[in-house]
Amino acid sequence: MTDVLHVRNLSLGYGHLTLFRQLSLNVEAGTTLAVLGANGSGKSTFVKSLLGLIPPLSGKYIWPDGRPDDIGYLAQATEFDRRFPIRVRDLVAMGAWRGFGLWSGLGRTARSQVNAALAETGVLALADRPLHTLSGGQLQRTLFARVMLQDAPIILLDEPFTAVDQNTEAHLTSIIDQWRHENRAVIMVVHDLSTILDHCSHALLLGGGEATHGTVQDVVVPERLVAQGYLSQGQASWMFRDLSSCGVQSHV
Repeated sequence: MTDVLHVRNLSLGYGHLTLFRQLSLNVEAGTTLAVLGANGSGKSTFVKSLLGLIPPLSGKYIWPDGRPDDIGYLAQATEFDRRFPIRVRDLVAMGAWRGFGLWSGLGRTARSQVNAALAETGVLALADRPLHTLSGGQLQRTLFARVMLQDAPIILLDEPFTAVDQNTEAHLTSIIDQWRHENRAVIMVVHDLSTILDHCSHALLLGGGEATHGTVQDVVVPERLVAQGYLSQGQASWMFRDLSSCGVQSHV
């Protein structure tokens, strides 16, 4: 596989607060990297730093083929203002503004692509509704459709399953799986361990001032999750026993 990103000796934080130090990893095309950790460990900070919104305390990002013109991004639901006066289809179309031009209007091809993304995420019937009328799950489906229109080689998802039901989460994870099959690199902040084990190839565990990266099989294990403050010993024993009884295992 081809590396799309190298992270070298990265330290992130704010002022005198360092969240983690000396992280080095490679991200390959066609992989899905789960970012997990306790609250305040630096998950969203890492995503925003990748976008260039927060400068590292030290270290650097290296893009072997140059930084992509566009990086797909889905922010946390709490950062999105649903009161913005726009229809569902117009929000989705904004994902492709680089290709179509912000003020040039949508041609037949563009409208077809918007409708295809809306259909793929299950919200085509809601295309002409204003955002404020959507449920949390409907909004997430709409935001996924916008990311699809970006057609980016790297996709960043910050807690993409917040406020969605299990059916919606299953639908959205199937789209993430498809992105991986299309050889896109997906980096997502996610909390559910069964989702990580079933749909991610690699994991970045943050906590206790440390950053641990590797395959899901190597990182998402009780000992590491407890050592870096993600789970208590009791939670780890209960959760992994429960996952095992459900037959959850990594197959990526």
